[in-house]
Amino acid sequence: MVQKIKGQKVYRTMQGKQIDMDMLRKRNEMTPAVGNARVNARGDELGPGGQIVRKKEDVLKEYYENSKGVEDQKAIRKSAPGVKTELDANGKDVTEDEDWVEDEDGNFVKKGE
Repeated sequence: MVQKIKGQKVYRTMQGKQIDMDMLRKRNEMTPAVGNARVNARGDELGPGGQIVRKKEDVLKEYYENSKGVEDQKAIRKSAPGVKTELDANGKDVTEDEDWVEDEDGNFVKKGE
């Protein structure tokens, strides 16, 4: 499979100077981020003196090992108007009609109309 080559993020300022954003990111990768997050621009956790305590890869690996993911959800079936859908002890649908029928077009109408 052929890899798609990304275009360089080179921007021109109002004064006509060119700025390469990718090179700027790489150059400042180890610089501590501004704020109280205690990480560098790359995402490594920093300790006292700006020393790397845990690398970004270790943080992500731990997160994905400990996260539960999305819980399985039961499908919710849309019922027709006037039809009550209930589940019995085995989890099967128990439906109760309330004078509604389906016509030729697939619409639900009251019986006798």
